[in-house]
This record gives sequence, structure tokens and C-alpha cells, in this order.
Amino acid sequence: MRIKVSILTISDKGARGEREDTSGSTIQDLLKGLPSEVIHYEVIPDERDMIKEALIRCADSLHSDLILTTGGTGLSPRDLTPDATQEVIEKEVPGFSEAMRAEGLKNTPHAMISRAVCGIRKQTLIVNLPGSPKAVRECLKAILPAIPHALSKLKGDQEECGQGN
Repeated sequence: MRIKVSILTISDKGARGEREDTSGSTIQDLLKGLPSEVIHYEVIPDERDMIKEALIRCADSLHSDLILTTGGTGLSPRDLTPDATQEVIEKEVPGFSEAMRAEGLKNTPHAMISRAVCGIRKQTLIVNLPGSPKAVRECLKAILPAIPHALSKLKGDQEECGQGN
């Protein structure tokens, strides 16, 4: 299965053209290990309604299998990505968020303040990643091996998960 991916960088400065988006390109580099195709890439400001609209458009209209957001997952007043994500998902997938925070904690105690949310909307998996390229690399590498299986299950694969060794 070829995974259709949308990447949303959430950054006020990036949306105004004041900062280059290196986190989005880091995501694209890491996706080369999957049979995937980036079908949409966008930099949007830290505005709750704009984030929600972009997530809904990528899931419902573009039929992305996977939406990866980067940025806006911390504690500052403008960090609204998890809040917007919570409003559009139907089910949360906490294991992804937990795995990302656990991986981050190996490198910095600041990883525990991440509010990243992962969940599903219809048949789309949405993952909030941090904003820094280093943290994106750590977090995405932690969950990348599970993404194809998660998407297969989300699309209706009925095979038992615990079969085999």
C-alpha cells in the first residue's frame, strides 16, 4: 500500500515567510523509508480554526492516509495544534504520543511538556510532531515502524495482530 501523506507545518513565522521550514523537509526525508507519497504540504499560522480547516481538508477532501503536523505542541499561548487536533479526531491513539514522549525523554526532560496528540479521523491517521527538526527526527523515528500496520488496521485489515512469533 502506498501511503498518501499530508504535511502541515504550524508556524506563525513560517507562514509569514520569516523562517525556513526545516522540520517539514526533515519529515519528507524520514518518509523515504516508507512506501509513501507526499500529496500535500502547507505552512500555516498558529491559528486554531486554520489548523482545524487544514486537517479536515487533508483528511476529508484529499483523502490523506497520514497527516503529519509539526509545531505548536508545547505550552506557549500560541501552541494550539493539539487543541485543534482534538476537535477534529474521532478517536485518540495515545500509544503514538506516549512513544514519542518516551523517546524524547531519552534526550531531554523538556519532552514531557509536549502536548502532542495522535488520533484518527475517518480513515486518516493524524500525528502531531514537535517543531524542531531534531525532535521531529527522534519522534518520527520512534513511531515510523508502526505506521504501516496502524494504517492497514485503520483501512479494515481483519488479520490478527498477535499472529506469528
